[in-house]
Amino acid sequence: MQFQKILLTIGFLLISSTHAGAQGEIPRIGDTYIISRDDGRNFRGSHRIYNRPAEGLVEVEYCNRSYWVRYATVAWTQLEVENSYKVRVEFNWGKGWRPICDHPEEQVTLEGLGISEDPRVVVQNGRTTVDKAGRFAAIRDAFMSQGKEKAAKSFHDE
Repeated sequence: MQFQKILLTIGFLLISSTHAGAQGEIPRIGDTYIISRDDGRNFRGSHRIYNRPAEGLVEVEYCNRSYWVRYATVAWTQLEVENSYKVRVEFNWGKGWRPICDHPEEQVTLEGLGISEDPRVVVQNGRTTVDKAGRFAAIRDAFMSQGKEKAAKSFHDE
């Protein structure tokens, strides 16, 4: 029995470090992840979620607590549930994983974040392509004429 637990732990660490290694991170005590498990509660995959903002992350709320995630994480969560796996927010407390929040897929969706792209596309790209269009629109708007009274002054006007 103890031997099986050790094998499961080693397997989990190998799988989670493979996923986390793609992002350059290995789970540490204090890390928070969305973890996918099958009906037998076996680990399927995970995505790290963060406790503070950073570039490329969007603020979301799971069980009345703010986190920052990638759009691809939200899309992946939706896809895991579509494939009949269970996902939840879990915390690494050094002696295993402690559940924090059930059904994150019901609390945050791509649609709720204003993204209409298919979750498979978002996961494949690692991000949403809508961000690019929004960025170009913001640049375009910055250069549009706003009328003489609203226009920024320049040294040519003096």
